[in-house]
Amino acid sequence: MVQETGLYETYVKRILDILLSIMALFLFWWLFGIIAVLVRIKLGSPVVFVQKRPGRIDCKTGQERIFNLYKFRTMTDEKDAEGNLLPDEHRLTKFGKTLRSLSLDELPEIWNILRGDMSIIGPRPQLVRDMVFMTKEQRKRHQVRPGLSGLAQIRGRNTISWDKKLGADLEYIEKITFRDDLKIVVLTIGKVFRREGIHA
Repeated sequence: MVQETGLYETYVKRILDILLSIMALFLFWWLFGIIAVLVRIKLGSPVVFVQKRPGRIDCKTGQERIFNLYKFRTMTDEKDAEGNLLPDEHRLTKFGKTLRSLSLDELPEIWNILRGDMSIIGPRPQLVRDMVFMTKEQRKRHQVRPGLSGLAQIRGRNTISWDKKLGADLEYIEKITFRDDLKIVVLTIGKVFRREGIHA
């Protein structure tokens, strides 16, 4: 059963997503350029990493719409003698860790927001393979667009358990308001600058 939505969630939230993502692209195009050049020099090509993620449930099919999520690359393509990629911890460079700790690797997701794949605030999109580990109740988090940040992120980001993370997502979708979204934005900015709750 689809969650009932209020005026803000139905109309205002998407308009704000579009306006703020356009504003971010206009104000920070230079930062995108600098990071892209540094990624190309330090990590190689491609500069942008693309990965399939589950999005909002399609009301026609009842299934999550899979979309391409964009991030700046943070790992090398180092391989072993047999041509297999090395484990993530070996390919994640100091530069990549810095991008992740400041969440700068997630800047290209602004394009996802502008396209309508994501929202500024909402449950963070998990990997497609993670859906098999979710209960029917937990998959209700996909009744809304995934977000750049969310309630789970301000409660600990990668340091909280799987169940607590998805529990926070379900708590968020119960009542989506402008006040709560604004609060999450402010607290997210604080956590990014303090680099809290982040595992490389």
